[in-house]
Amino acid sequence: KPEEFSFKHSHWQTTLHATTPVAKATTMAPPTPKPILPVQTGVKAQEEEQSSGMSIFFSLLVIGICIILVHLLIKFKLHFLPESVAVVSLGILMGAFIKIIETQELANWKEEEMFRPNMFFLLLLPPIIFESGYSLHKGNFFQNIGSITLFAVIGTAISAFIVGGPYLFISVSLSLLLCFSLCSFAFGSLISAVDPVATIAIFNALNVDPVLNMLVFGESILNDAVSIVLTNTAEGFAGSDVSTVTGWETFLQALGYFLKMFFGSAALGTLTGLISAICLKHFDLRKTPSLEFGMMIIFAYLPYGLSEGIKLSGIMAILFSGIVMSHYTHHNLSPVTQILMQQTLRTVAFMCETCVFAFLGLSIFSFPHKFELSFVIWCIVLVLLGRAVNIFPLSFLLNFFRDHKITPKMMFIMWFSGLRGAIPYALSLHLGLEPIEKRQLIGTTTIVIVLFTILLLGGGTMPLIRIMDIEDSQSRRKNKKDINLSKTEKMGNTIESEHLSELTEEEYEAQIFQRQDLKGFLWLDAKYLNPFFTRRLTQEDLLHGRIQMKTLTNKWYEEVRQGPSGSEDEEDEAELL
Repeated sequence: KPEEFSFKHSHWQTTLHATTPVAKATTMAPPTPKPILPVQTGVKAQEEEQSSGMSIFFSLLVIGICIILVHLLIKFKLHFLPESVAVVSLGILMGAFIKIIETQELANWKEEEMFRPNMFFLLLLPPIIFESGYSLHKGNFFQNIGSITLFAVIGTAISAFIVGGPYLFISVSLSLLLCFSLCSFAFGSLISAVDPVATIAIFNALNVDPVLNMLVFGESILNDAVSIVLTNTAEGFAGSDVSTVTGWETFLQALGYFLKMFFGSAALGTLTGLISAICLKHFDLRKTPSLEFGMMIIFAYLPYGLSEGIKLSGIMAILFSGIVMSHYTHHNLSPVTQILMQQTLRTVAFMCETCVFAFLGLSIFSFPHKFELSFVIWCIVLVLLGRAVNIFPLSFLLNFFRDHKITPKMMFIMWFSGLRGAIPYALSLHLGLEPIEKRQLIGTTTIVIVLFTILLLGGGTMPLIRIMDIEDSQSRRKNKKDINLSKTEKMGNTIESEHLSELTEEEYEAQIFQRQDLKGFLWLDAKYLNPFFTRRLTQEDLLHGRIQMKTLTNKWYEEVRQGPSGSEDEEDEAELL
């Protein structure tokens, strides 16, 4: 085309002159300085501080009420009710109460109860994703890494195409519908993010097959990051000028952008985790746990900020960083910091998850809705269909290469456990759709789908497992085992032994010699990577760590036993015993 030739010719001339030393100084303009965002001052700054303070107060108040609710569930042994379902239900009740107050003009909490996507992606989501990667059972994860990756990457893309595909295939030949098709694909991507919190709690309570547990859990944590990258990819191309290219060219460009985001972010997170392992291996901070813990917190959030700063996916980076730091860096820490890190991450992740589910319930009354029944029904059908096309064909394909086969029962439970959480809702609010009615329709539909999957599918998972596994359910009735779905109670009463293993050089070599069944990456990791990135302890180091733990434990126990008057309460203890 003449215009295209003119652009290419002028671009070639500019490049030629720019590379000539004589013309370089005259043709190259100085770089435009980056604009500085305006800073609020005076009355506006005070109003912004007051508004932020009230938002923080309201969020902490909501979390506090939810913590009391979880405590009551544990106290009265309401173990059959998943905490996520209870918190969402409480959020709905709180939203209705606030709506009544606003209707009576007694108070106005509209700004404070509004769910902010930026707060979700910057403050709430990173601790949840990092903790899920840090607490991951590495053995089962790496043994099933191929299947998990296939479900999380290819399966999520298939689900996104199924949900957002009706207009996408039309756009291949009609460029006019390209922008709308990318918006449809963005919706399909965000609604494909699964969050089976209630299902995982049921799996742990019923002691289902560990492979099934890991497939669902591993897919969910990697699927969240993939869904976010896919949504950002589609949204970025929808906002750009694609009128001069065909649909297939845009598809290839979007695929390249996704691969760059996925592998670039994963590589950055992995590199950050490995650097943290080397630093804490050679800089021995074991005698100063506060400095050691501070370095771990810095390395935990470092890849997220760097990835977002260079336009990669911070969620993908922080996930892989958590997995690598747990696998290598954690074993370079002192026993005190290992326990401190594990409990701190659990607490922060619990508070963030609780806040997210509570605001999800509040959003029913705080968000302006646009409800269309036919659109909602079709979206639910497409979501279930996309999950089925994801699970069943890929499972059938994987069984050709797996020693531990994925049975039809496991496939059906994996399909049924495709619950949606707060990530789809936050992504729906983050989409820059115009007009506003379209954004409201997408947000309302997303909320309905999330609540439908959490309340209906999450509530029906336990009966489904019992029906499909009759023998185990009969044995559980005979043993009268109490089914406990409280994730908080279980995590608060246990310390994972995998995160407390300390081996000397001789013990590690003996363990590797006994494990002759290691293959592929597991063999490479045990033989070369683990010895390089982790510290092999001497008997003196082990003795010092045990003495440190024993000293701190005894000191804490003596302080607890010390009565208000300064005397130990041994007589009271004897009476209670």
